Amino acid sequence: MKKLLSSLLTVALLTLGAATASAQTAPKSVIHVVTVAWKEGTKPEQIKAALDGVKALPAAYKGITRVWVKSIKVQGGKANAIVMEFADEAALKAYADSPAQKDWYKLYLPIREESTTFDITN
Repeated sequence: MKKLLSSLLTVALLTLGAATASAQTAPKSVIHVVTVAWKEGTKPEQIKAALDGVKALPAAYKGITRVWVKSIKVQGGKANAIVMEFADEAALKAYADSPAQKDWYKLYLPIREESTTFDITN
């Protein structure tokens, strides 16, 4: 009987550990990926200002936890990729039309020809 209880306890602990590990590897954050093609005639300093504006977003909007702007490889006729990590889906939704987004759009929208966006989470 002791052996059976010990075995059941071991299985229960392993199951709990696996569930905990799975929850730890599946974050609730949302990765917001934007690929951008700039308008013809856009100056490098305008692009730099738009990318610097993205890098400043975590200070302006607490729902953004990380930002990446250094594109190593971009396909499909786009010039840059921008990645923002949001704390969760609620933070992403609240970002739309927020003062932080509106301020950044003043730099970004006038020079953006086309963009494609992907929002990814677990």
